[in-house]
Amino acid sequence: MGHRARTRRTVLTAALVAATLTASLTAGCTRHGPIDDARTPRRTPAPARSAAPASEPASQTGSPLAVKVDNVPAARPQTGLDAADIVYAEQVEGGLSRLMAVFATKLPQAVGPVRSARESDLELLRQFHEPALAFSGAQRKLLPLIHHAPLRAESPDKAAGAYYRGSGRAAPHNLYLHPARLLPAAPGRAALTTGFHYGPAPSGGTPETARAVRYPAARFTFTWSARRSGWLVAMDGTPAVTAGSGRLAPATVVVQHVKIRSSRYHDALGNHTPYTETVGSGKAEVLRDGRSFDATWSRPSATGGTAFTTADGSRMNFAEGQVWVVFATAS
Repeated sequence: MGHRARTRRTVLTAALVAATLTASLTAGCTRHGPIDDARTPRRTPAPARSAAPASEPASQTGSPLAVKVDNVPAARPQTGLDAADIVYAEQVEGGLSRLMAVFATKLPQAVGPVRSARESDLELLRQFHEPALAFSGAQRKLLPLIHHAPLRAESPDKAAGAYYRGSGRAAPHNLYLHPARLLPAAPGRAALTTGFHYGPAPSGGTPETARAVRYPAARFTFTWSARRSGWLVAMDGTPAVTAGSGRLAPATVVVQHVKIRSSRYHDALGNHTPYTETVGSGKAEVLRDGRSFDATWSRPSATGGTAFTTADGSRMNFAEGQVWVVFATAS
């Protein structure tokens, strides 16, 4: 082979090698190429963020636990009521009473006896952010309303492991709840989005030693105890105690005068279920520090809390501690 031919082959070979190397490097630098260069810093994807609607400011406050509690004589003494931040007393069928205990700052080991829910409970609970509602059940036609309400319906059918039957009592007065099996921890005071305010008592008021609220077949009496700095509770003339914790003595008692009408539901005997209207406005009496204060309550919408004001329009402060709200029929 001549010198010129060898030179041409050498040039062509060098060109082919260069082209192959260039193509390889180009392929390795493309976005979808197989090369994973560890020296190149990787960008960690930002975690997905779900934007909370502006209409849900309470989502940062946590959700409380509300428990429907039996209040007929066969259900007493109840368990866990002393740990509640708020206890609501409402009228039910036959002129009897039932309680709803709301827990936010602490969770007792047990609460009960647990009983069924009522339609007006759904309106009352709208002031909280998605509360957990523990109840034994409800009328069949009411259940769809409960399950579509903005709350966590936690009946034994859904959360069987949170309930147990106590000994020594006959059903239905022996169903109890372990609150810690519904909430991992107490959400804290910020979850009490009721509109209540706590602080020093306003000036004025009338000295009060006892106040009674009567339903057709039930009665609550609150007697001031300076030693306990609270109002000793009696139900149907019998001192109200809790199992293992003694006499109930809330620091503040609110007698809230509301409209109570018949709902569209009734019990097995045909007695219509009373519906307690907690949206609106009306008169109230606030008992604290051994005095009674005339007040006005106002709750313009179901999603808001209830404001209490004194006769001169000032905000009515509650005493620190447990609050009982007893719904009485407006005259």
